[in-house]
Amino acid sequence: MSTERRRARTEDEKHFRRQQILDAAEQHFSEVGYEGFSMANLAKLVGVVKGTLYLYFKTREEVFLTLYNQSLVRWSHVFLEQLQGSMTDRDYVTTLYTTALADGSFIPLLTRLEHVIEHNVSIESLIQSKRNFIERVDCLAQATAPVLSLNQSQSVELVKTMGVLLVGATRADQSPSLHGEDIPDDVQALIDSFSSENIFIKNACRIISGIRTADGSITES
Repeated sequence: MSTERRRARTEDEKHFRRQQILDAAEQHFSEVGYEGFSMANLAKLVGVVKGTLYLYFKTREEVFLTLYNQSLVRWSHVFLEQLQGSMTDRDYVTTLYTTALADGSFIPLLTRLEHVIEHNVSIESLIQSKRNFIERVDCLAQATAPVLSLNQSQSVELVKTMGVLLVGATRADQSPSLHGEDIPDDVQALIDSFSSENIFIKNACRIISGIRTADGSITES
């Protein structure tokens, strides 16, 4: 007997089936990563034939783009919940880093967004994704401004720059794992200095300071 799910016909059924696909896709992604992700295996997880997936997503990358948009919204809510009325620059960027890394999908998808995922999606999906990004940046900037005593323009600049820095910093963690190895102190210190957390927090604090200084320089000139 076939285990394939019956075809979704109503709009509610289609919406439910689409979310089933996305839930299974996120699970599949967390288990095998980007390179190991297969639409054929995703179809098996959902219990549909492979062709059914393409009724909802035109390409494999459109699945990833949708997962990225979901993870961006999900992470931003978690981050905003942890913001306090007044935080040091270091506390702010540490919170941003730890919440971003805690989401298993956000950083892995963000690092592949512009140079891989966005190159094989429809223009409609790309526009929708960019508008989602704009809305999230504005929301994060509005919450950031009073916390760090920045104006809205400065906060928008900061939030955008933090995303770029996250992508660059987390690539530092792609070196071979040496956990459990007997590493000399000087070599371990060097390795630690290049950890994504260390790189991100140090440079993020410098960026905040730079944004403040630049704005002050413009005002005084």
